[in-house]
Amino acid sequence: MRMRTLLLAVFVVAALALTACAPAAQPAAPAAQPTEAAAEATTETTTDAAAVPAGACDDPLGCIEIAAGDPIKIGYALVTAGPNASLGEDSARGIEIAVDDLGGAILGHPVEIVGEDSGCSPEGGQAAATKLASDTSLVGVIGTSCSSEARVGAPILSEVGLSMLSPSNTAPDLTDPEKHVDGYFRTAHNDLVQGAVAADFVFSDLGLTKAATVHDGSLYAVGLATAFADAFQKLGGEIVSQQAVNVGDTDMRPVLTTIAAAGPEFIYYPIFTAEAGFITSQSKEVPGLENVKLMAADGSFSQDFVNAAGDAAMGMYLSSPDFSAFGDAYQDFLKKHDEKYSEAPLSAFHAHAYDAMMIFAAKIQEVAKQDGDTLVIGRKALRDAIAGTTDFKGLTGNLTCSPTGDCADPKIAVYEVTDTEAWNPNVISPMKIYPK
Repeated sequence: MRMRTLLLAVFVVAALALTACAPAAQPAAPAAQPTEAAAEATTETTTDAAAVPAGACDDPLGCIEIAAGDPIKIGYALVTAGPNASLGEDSARGIEIAVDDLGGAILGHPVEIVGEDSGCSPEGGQAAATKLASDTSLVGVIGTSCSSEARVGAPILSEVGLSMLSPSNTAPDLTDPEKHVDGYFRTAHNDLVQGAVAADFVFSDLGLTKAATVHDGSLYAVGLATAFADAFQKLGGEIVSQQAVNVGDTDMRPVLTTIAAAGPEFIYYPIFTAEAGFITSQSKEVPGLENVKLMAADGSFSQDFVNAAGDAAMGMYLSSPDFSAFGDAYQDFLKKHDEKYSEAPLSAFHAHAYDAMMIFAAKIQEVAKQDGDTLVIGRKALRDAIAGTTDFKGLTGNLTCSPTGDCADPKIAVYEVTDTEAWNPNVISPMKIYPK
């Protein structure tokens, strides 16, 4: 496999100062029957690529050439180690099931998934993106898991002509017209939507008017806490305290004591697994917070978080994608997930990762050309095809990409933790309490 005309790759190879070293995910054996959501992409990818004159590549970002029998390589940058590993592993499984539903191949070429651990941090995102950008055989990248990774990683991948589709970045910053990076797309929702749903639930459904927020300084947490606060205040609510903790903090009592002094009825802390667990468990020890309602978000939407929080998680809320709105195709996906992994999904974005892989498959088929025995894929052509995605039928809905990369069909719900031993909102519908 070789690539033409990407001069900027020299810069990226020189920038290899950090490395992330998660093991590469391997596609599983083809599934017997694809989901309904995969039908369009599966049908397209069984057709032949259009022929082009020998040696032709006029793509301004260069072309990837794939010899007969060689794989089409898709990279991922996902957090696969540490306290947030369930977030990335959940997405990796969604990718693997999509590859199964494609029969393991696109246009007759086997699909190979090459993974890097992005660590859920800016440093991890830079390392993973730099490593992936140095692989000139990659066609595209699925990732990152966390928004802070994408803020530093997306420019690195964009400069070498790679397109990336994130299944779980939700920070509004990433698709802001003033900050959007060419080639960056996401199938996950924008947190302007999630923040508004959470605020409406608290103000309109719970009838609470005084709230506090906590973030951890990450792009995701700051963006979602801000989106919630803005929406809550527009509804007539009051934000009585806005606090921050650091990633790695274990003693949350000083921050919680400060919040208690402000007299909130509700605390929204859209942060990640470990820190959210400490806030949840320690809030029960702080005078004045005994009856305050608690709510986290999709960054800690996992059994790992509930285990970390313990019994204190009982009765609290989490905002996250509305799985009940995904339809029959998602139920088929869950059956395949159970057969393949013998357990329910680990976190919130497996279906979004599935959709990201399926969009890549459909758009590769759309732009690929045949040069004799060689498949030729233009990087700019692929990027433009993804940007032109309209009404793509995925597990998560009908996806259409905005000019700045928001492709999701956003559906957000609020869940109540009612069982810390068998916590699984994906299949236990009573845990969803809003919208009713």
